[in-house]
Order: sequence, then C-alpha cells, then structure tokens
Amino acid sequence: MPTVKLRAATILGEYEQAQTELVGKAVILSDGKAGTVESVWLDEMHGLRIFIRGHDGKWPICTIKFMQPD
Repeated sequence: MPTVKLRAATILGEYEQAQTELVGKAVILSDGKAGTVESVWLDEMHGLRIFIRGHDGKWPICTIKFMQPD
C-alpha cells in the first residue's frame, strides 16, 4: 500500500478507536462541565474534539477527565 494511503488508513483507524472509547462515557472538563460524550470530531485545526450532551460547543480531547465510579 502506498505510504499516503497507509497513513490515511492509520488515522481513520485511530479515529474510530477514539470514538469507540469515548462515546457514551461520562467525563468532566477542566472548566467543571460534566456529562456524557455524545460525539467525536476530527478537526483539521484543533485535532480531536468532543461534544458533551447538554452543553453547547466542542472541546479539545485534552480538556477531559474520565469520571470515576463511586
């Protein structure tokens, strides 16, 4: 497989893995917002971003922490 196609396939595979691991998980943002990840985007300017159910906006993946079960 040509190098460019291999890189693209790797990126898409990692994106799908991130979706699987994040969608439906409870998280807390660094600014205190909390909720469940509803969807994940790959933004060419900002990288991986998430949308949290009940909150307007999309946040960089680096701003989340997973909530720990009680």
